[in-house]
Amino acid sequence: MQTLSAAAKRGLGDAALAELVMIRASQLNRCAFCLDMHLTVARKAGESEDRLDLLAAWAETTGMYTDRERAALALTEAVTLLTEGFVPDEVYAQAATHFKDRELAHLIAVITAINSWNRLMVARRILPGGPAWT
Repeated sequence: MQTLSAAAKRGLGDAALAELVMIRASQLNRCAFCLDMHLTVARKAGESEDRLDLLAAWAETTGMYTDRERAALALTEAVTLLTEGFVPDEVYAQAATHFKDRELAHLIAVITAINSWNRLMVARRILPGGPAWT
């Protein structure tokens, strides 16, 4: 999973966006371990506190996130919340307008990888700052 995560993030070619996606999925999945880790990484990489603070309400903000980021976040929510139905065609189409085919594949891989990590950490009850594998 570490190899998949790293390759997906590298292939996406936008580390800041990958962190936003991983944070948003982790918010939806209520994974405290992953939230703590990815918020720390995003802050160290220079992400603003305002953008991190409002990420949970990204759809209600204007001017805070680019159209490309908004498309990625919408796709993140659709893939993460599959129990609410399939990924809507319009969400996929919007993402496809902002990402080349290869980038879109890597974005979906980032989303899929973080969802898997979230499920592992939540199921194992790993706390923020705790060891990932004990």
